[in-house]
Amino acid sequence: MSKHTFQTEVSQLLHLIIHSLYSHKEIFLRELISNSSDALDKLKHLTLTNDKYKSLDFDPKINLEFSDGDNPTLTISDTGIGMDKNDLVDNLGTIARSGTKNFLSQLSGDQKKDSNLIGQFGVGFYSCFMIADKVEVISLKAGSKQAYKWISDGKSGYELEKVDKKSVGTEITIYLNEEGKEYSNRWQIDQIVKKYSDHIAFPINLTFDDIEYDDEGKEKSKTPKTEQINKATAFWKRSKSDLKESDYNEFYKSISNDMSDPFDWIHSNAEGILEYTTLFFIPKTAPFDLYRADYKPGVKLFVNRVFITDDEKELLPTWLRFVRGIIDSSDLPLNVSREILQQNRILSKIKSNSVKKIVEKIKSIASNNEKYEEFYKQYGRMIKEGVYQDYENKEELLELLRFKSTKEEGSVSFQDYVDRMKTEQKSIYFLVGENETALRQSPLLEMYNKKDIEVLLMDDEIDEVIMPVVTKYKDFEIKAVNRSSAADELKSDDDKNSEKEIKPLIKKIKTALGDRVKDVKVSNRLSDSPSCLVADENDPTAQMQEIMKAMGQGAMQEVKPILEINPNHKIVSKLLSMRKSKAFDDITFLLYEQALIQEGVKLENPAEFVRRLNEVLTKSL
Repeated sequence: MSKHTFQTEVSQLLHLIIHSLYSHKEIFLRELISNSSDALDKLKHLTLTNDKYKSLDFDPKINLEFSDGDNPTLTISDTGIGMDKNDLVDNLGTIARSGTKNFLSQLSGDQKKDSNLIGQFGVGFYSCFMIADKVEVISLKAGSKQAYKWISDGKSGYELEKVDKKSVGTEITIYLNEEGKEYSNRWQIDQIVKKYSDHIAFPINLTFDDIEYDDEGKEKSKTPKTEQINKATAFWKRSKSDLKESDYNEFYKSISNDMSDPFDWIHSNAEGILEYTTLFFIPKTAPFDLYRADYKPGVKLFVNRVFITDDEKELLPTWLRFVRGIIDSSDLPLNVSREILQQNRILSKIKSNSVKKIVEKIKSIASNNEKYEEFYKQYGRMIKEGVYQDYENKEELLELLRFKSTKEEGSVSFQDYVDRMKTEQKSIYFLVGENETALRQSPLLEMYNKKDIEVLLMDDEIDEVIMPVVTKYKDFEIKAVNRSSAADELKSDDDKNSEKEIKPLIKKIKTALGDRVKDVKVSNRLSDSPSCLVADENDPTAQMQEIMKAMGQGAMQEVKPILEINPNHKIVSKLLSMRKSKAFDDITFLLYEQALIQEGVKLENPAEFVRRLNEVLTKSL
């Protein structure tokens, strides 16, 4: 037996790996099974491509066995490529060279495409020391005659000795510590394998004692029994032509805990520079935590059919957080950390391509108005978030937005609007507010209704946040009718003459209202109402300021609105002739306050409003 010390600082690195790299102890079994699967992949490849190994009796499998006495153990063995003395030293004795990143960097050319087949132990092997007092590895490499045993407590170093082993492959025996005793249990092992390694392509067999009891419940006999505990196939790797709708429905339920069938799904396989498979589902009903900051992401990441994580929010953009499904890559390392995932160029490309596939599916759904209405009811807000967040897909997502309209019942797209536009119309107009009823009755629509110009109505509070970034659709400007400049392009010569005639009144109203308004202007958008409020071109609207206050940004300086008055309204005409009257200020304030109420803004002093109203009513009776 020869003793070896780990490379410099290995003890510190082991501590880091054991306590920081893995957040769950049970992950050790996933790592060891994955290593066994890699070893089997490598030997399978050699038996198919190398004459030296074609005569080898290859029976690919992974075996698990445990003892649960006073000194519990767990043994994982495989019939894979195995390791010789040099492999054990290089791969289990030197952490600096066992990392996947370093290992792949040493491969070149044609080797890289087969890197997933090479049975090498990465840093994942050391995760078993989280639950072990000691680990023994016995291995015989294919083509070698001498087997070796590697022994370590994961602290000071390791020992190597020659041993007898007849069959090719590797056997790892873990001497479980107090924290690891729970893994000397049939049901615990079965559960972990099904969770993380159910889709490993080779059979995973578990050996246990099948106990028979007599009528009094006493142990009658004990017989060793072996059962395969994984399915040994990845559902998403199966050909789409072999799968039925019922198959997709059942698989969706198995990964989502949703009892309903999915609304739709997207199954794709990429081959070439990047090799990966994706299977995404759209639930019929939006997940309950969709609008919570601590929402649970619904996409699981696999690497070569091995489960990596289901808790990574970076796999898809946040606007697609309703999607459930699988990403399985052949190009990522098994020990990829959260930090690496967030910066990984491979995953970034997979993510980008996946989003495009999902957007294509949503566009396909949108071709059926009835089906899309059902989808949009659940996920319309997510599409709007995508317009705001996802610059790469913004133009595509604009096509998927739907709104209410002053001209049509039901949902209207930007394209629907453009198709109905008058030849001389230059812009798309919209109005955002609290509810549809208030929007339809808004004085801001009067001119547009009179000129038979369609206005899109938006009564979702998120519209106020989203629409400022939606400035154009194709060649058309998109304008809010509650902006001061929206009506300028529709201004006539008569409107300009009215402005000159009413200038003295404008000046008087400005003086009366003081700093309550940013400006007072003549309106060409009103026909039936005496006044309205609009926002200056780059200022937040009243609704946006309310949203900011609700988000805790109430300390920001309040932005004043612009008051527009209708020069053709009777109240304004009479106000022009009573500029020196004592009632002038009260009537001016009433015009301003009623415009606030129509905007859905809470009055600062309702009692003062009531007093003024009563004063005016008294004088009119």
